[in-house]
Amino acid sequence: MKRVVVTGMGAITPLGNDVGSFFDALAAGRSGVRRLEGPGIERLAIRVAAPVSFDPQPLFEPAKLRMLDRVSQFALVAAAQAVKDSGVTLGQLDRSRCGVCVGTGMAGAQSADDGYRTLYAENSDRLKPFTVLMAMNNAAASWIGLEYGFTGPNLTYSTACSSSAVAIGEAARRIAGGEAHLVIAGGAEACLNLGTLKAWEALRTLAMEDAKDPSASCKPFSKDRTGLVLGEGAAMLVLEERDRALARGAPIYAQIAGYGLVTDATHITRPSVEGQAAAIRAALADARMDGKDIGYVNAHGTGTQANDGVETAAIKSVFGETAYNVPVSSTKSMHGHLLGAAGAVELVAAIMAMQRGLIPPTRNLAVADPECDLDYVSSGARLVPGLAAVLSSSFAFGGTNAVLIARRDA
Repeated sequence: MKRVVVTGMGAITPLGNDVGSFFDALAAGRSGVRRLEGPGIERLAIRVAAPVSFDPQPLFEPAKLRMLDRVSQFALVAAAQAVKDSGVTLGQLDRSRCGVCVGTGMAGAQSADDGYRTLYAENSDRLKPFTVLMAMNNAAASWIGLEYGFTGPNLTYSTACSSSAVAIGEAARRIAGGEAHLVIAGGAEACLNLGTLKAWEALRTLAMEDAKDPSASCKPFSKDRTGLVLGEGAAMLVLEERDRALARGAPIYAQIAGYGLVTDATHITRPSVEGQAAAIRAALADARMDGKDIGYVNAHGTGTQANDGVETAAIKSVFGETAYNVPVSSTKSMHGHLLGAAGAVELVAAIMAMQRGLIPPTRNLAVADPECDLDYVSSGARLVPGLAAVLSSSFAFGGTNAVLIARRDA
């Protein structure tokens, strides 16, 4: 099996529209969560989310922009950043051995919502001619493939909140098995529209707005947590076969050392300690590591009552007493839950933590919960020189659990 490395990263997030800005904000404990504004917001009972500040007009030709849902815009810009960061010369690639793997939970939700509003609220029989092409699940991956002329595998994964972690893990497997030399992998999500927000309200999993500070509404692992905060954004990584990356003198951020993928098959929304623990064990086995080798866990950490206690128990089940010595944090406390893009964005955060030897904090953890008793790095970022391996967990509605392990290249 060939070794797989990360040679480029790009990100569009509620905390900044490049990897450096994003991680600087995480390290500083800044929040991208805020009260929403705009038409229809008065119809929402819960009005906090983590939107991206993003103007696509200067980035795309008008004719192309008319065919791009916001989710594809995010994906294309993040992919362009990652490709540039990797330093790869496209003309020297065998593009038949290059691919794209993208995860998304709700794909072109904005275009679908616009279409429904035009049809039903405005009573119009004319929709945008590109509505289907903008809303389809594989739009983002297809546009990336077109952009770079990659004719290898082009795949879209939709496993709810674990979608982009699955996309990255499956991309790594294709490279490790020799099917591809290079894959752009990651995830994108852009569903902060009225219809989607109302649907999530109905599910009763969204956090209540913090009465004193809306930016503090997401409180992972804190006893007073009330739910998750929805966010939007994208992250893309360039994954390459290690020997080829070294041969061209590429920068190497990390190796993708382990990938665990299991399904709970117990409940459509309720998380399972056994399922989450099984995914962590599978990733450790794939990496040929055990708990003591992991220097930081970027937790799924949604801020819901259901997830955080279960995730804590799963970590303890796998790591045993070592669990109390491993720093854990949930960056969702600052950028919100990016659903299908969460795994990719959080893996970028974990890799950057390893690169800088700096673990981002869990913001808003103010009230100790006896059920959540690990080291959640809640008092600001923590310096950890020599951080050598990190683990990022993504657990989803439907029960698909995906865990990725990255380690320093050596």
